Amino acid sequence: MLAGLIIATHDAADRSQMLTATLPFGGVTLIEYQARLLIGAGASQIVVMVARLTPELLGAINRIGRRDVTVDTVRSAAEAAEKFHPLARVLMLADGLTTTPDVVAAMAHEGGDALLVVGEDERDGAFERVGGGMAWAGIARLDPRRIAELAALPRDYDMESTLVRLASQARATHVELPAGALTRGHGIDHGGAIIAERGRSVLRDALSAGSTWFDRLVIAPLARVLVPVAVRRAIPVVMIGLGGVALGLGGLIALWWGKPALGTVTALIGAIVFALTARLAMLRDERAQEGALEAAALALPMLAILVDGHAMMLAQANGGPQIVAVATVTASALAERAATAIERPWWGANPACCLAVAAIGALVGSPVAGLALAALVATATLAGEIELLRRQA
Repeated sequence: MLAGLIIATHDAADRSQMLTATLPFGGVTLIEYQARLLIGAGASQIVVMVARLTPELLGAINRIGRRDVTVDTVRSAAEAAEKFHPLARVLMLADGLTTTPDVVAAMAHEGGDALLVVGEDERDGAFERVGGGMAWAGIARLDPRRIAELAALPRDYDMESTLVRLASQARATHVELPAGALTRGHGIDHGGAIIAERGRSVLRDALSAGSTWFDRLVIAPLARVLVPVAVRRAIPVVMIGLGGVALGLGGLIALWWGKPALGTVTALIGAIVFALTARLAMLRDERAQEGALEAAALALPMLAILVDGHAMMLAQANGGPQIVAVATVTASALAERAATAIERPWWGANPACCLAVAAIGALVGSPVAGLALAALVATATLAGEIELLRRQA
């Protein structure tokens, strides 16, 4: 069992009456981002060490609790020791820590006490020396006994530093910080400006992910430009999603009336809006909206291809385009299902990719050829994923 321990006691250096944990970070508060990392690593329980409960901190803790994880607040090591199961692995995140999911995941493995460390010559000023030419880089995997040992000490001991010392005395394993982590936003600080800058760095890294060439070449660049603007201006996810609905309906209507170029392009833009808004919802931990938008980003291109094929069938009095459209959607849907169990090939296509190929064909005046090429792309993706599944089996 993995449990998380978040330290949220330090005041922000440049924000009066505000805790570092409640500073804005990538569309949410820092503590919500830290909780997201722990939950992503497999934590089913999170304990937050507090000195005082501000309205912002209470709101953040309530939002974390909506993510199907147990959240408790404590004010002392004795209270914390009572919350953790004796067999749990406790992953402690330093107050003011910013990092990336891969770093947290590397520390969440089974094992005894472990400290994430970096060489003293590379260390940030906030990283605490732990000896051996190393400094603690803000994440510790602890046996619950360390917290019980701290509970036996006087209450004026600093919980974070003392737990690191107790782990060191217990011969904790040193896990070196991955190369490049410092440049991707890993660090400890209590200044709002620095936290915000690291938030932008982590945000860019999160928005650059993609499983298909369309995600990497189209969605990711647009997300890096547009999503931070929506974050800064607090634009509601629902409002942007409604724009995608309007574009999708407009594209489908245009396709129905025999305008393949206008229809496919408009529907494709609607699918892109859905995909971008899903990433915004992910950053804000709006899980229900994220799931709905991801489904819409898959469904709209499929529906557009089907309507395009039907319109081409009526225009040419030939059932071939509709058969090709149905084949494209079928292969694409099966490929999406297969992709849940494997890592998609770098050249693989999702429904939006197929619609983009069909749109290119329509723009050059060959909508049927575009549909045929989209069917070929979807079939090749499905074949590649089936081969990967066979190798895994």
